[in-house]
Amino acid sequence: MSVNRIWIKNPLANFTANTLDASGGLVIEGNIIVDVLSAGQTPAQPCQQVFDASEYVLLPGLINTHHHFYQTLTRAWAPVVNQPLFPWLKTLYPVWARLSPDALKLASKVALAELLLSGCTTTTDHHYLFPDGMEQAIDVQVEAVNELGMRALLTRGSMSLGEDDGGLPPQNTVQSGEDILEDSQRLIARYHQRGEGARIQIALAPCSPFSVTEEIMRASAALAEKEDVRLHTHLAETLDEERFCLQRFGLRTVDYLESVGWLSPRTWLAHGIHFNDGEIARLGKAGTGICHCPVSNMRLASGICPTVELEAAGSPIGLGVDGSASNDASNLMFETRQALYLQRLRYGTEQITPQRVLKWATQGSARLIGRSDLGELAIGKQADLALYKLDELRFSGSHDPLSALILCGAERADRVMVAGQWRVIDGQIDGLDVQSLIAQHKVAAKRLIATL
Repeated sequence: MSVNRIWIKNPLANFTANTLDASGGLVIEGNIIVDVLSAGQTPAQPCQQVFDASEYVLLPGLINTHHHFYQTLTRAWAPVVNQPLFPWLKTLYPVWARLSPDALKLASKVALAELLLSGCTTTTDHHYLFPDGMEQAIDVQVEAVNELGMRALLTRGSMSLGEDDGGLPPQNTVQSGEDILEDSQRLIARYHQRGEGARIQIALAPCSPFSVTEEIMRASAALAEKEDVRLHTHLAETLDEERFCLQRFGLRTVDYLESVGWLSPRTWLAHGIHFNDGEIARLGKAGTGICHCPVSNMRLASGICPTVELEAAGSPIGLGVDGSASNDASNLMFETRQALYLQRLRYGTEQITPQRVLKWATQGSARLIGRSDLGELAIGKQADLALYKLDELRFSGSHDPLSALILCGAERADRVMVAGQWRVIDGQIDGLDVQSLIAQHKVAAKRLIATL
């Protein structure tokens, strides 16, 4: 039986995240890009389907490298709107501790749907809350990802250092090291797919220096090495965190990271704001990746990630929307625009271009999660695509289509393909009743804070 071939023909503009010219479009066979055509070229073999992309800007599917799906239930909650990170967390922990599997499923589907509509085809999630009744949280997320038809690297997060022992989270949100490692092993064995084209993968993700013990950090690094999976955590997000590390461990954040065996190319870090020059050099030499989360960093007034220095030192840079209670959205194209503007404040207009931030959102993010088959338009890569129309009022009068995506604020893809299958058609997710999802999600969100 022959595999279906699709020609995505003559896009209005394209961004390949490499040096290839895709003005003539792409040829897709099954779930793989089998040809990249320059202007005037046509496919060498017949295609069963031709999609006229002449009104579309074509990108590789965007890749989100840091999120907390469950937080869509606590967006724009008045008590934390004006709080910085540590008080924000202390106020929200008791709310999140009431999470149920059904609420998590709805929260995850909302986050995934938002991401998909923005042009995101692959996402990570950092779930670290496992109160009583939530032991199967990652299993719930796997179901949601499969229903939306996306790819995901789901990180088995953890918190093991509660208030009683000097940590930040309340005791009813922490787990023993034994429980954390046992479940981590279970999830890797059950869900982690290897090789090109993987749809579901698992990583290990102790939450942060102020919520886990040194022992679980070391044990997670050892298990990740043994099972060949990736490592993820929050690091150097705020000066409060830096002070915590100095007081508890007698070490700055990067020294602490190295002391527990995490300074390696297997690791990617969320935020990465407060590093000195020496620490940046060490992170780059180790190949440790950094996920820049500009909206969250602005919302919580945490600071600005030193992306240019980190990249120059050798650290891959990707983008993440972070939790939808510190963003408060799950829109990776919006995040890309904000990355451009925030980073221009630090480095000026000439260094931070639309092309550079789009590369962070695609190829850079793919590097963070160890995926050489994603994030580019090239022969042999996965057929994960995002296509945008420039027919809204906001684009009227724009001249360069690729720049217009960022500068005029594209926030929604018209077409999205994952593994050769259209998941978004004419701006709508195939097979998803969005209005019903919104109604159920609103009820769950109100119930979560009803008795507080």
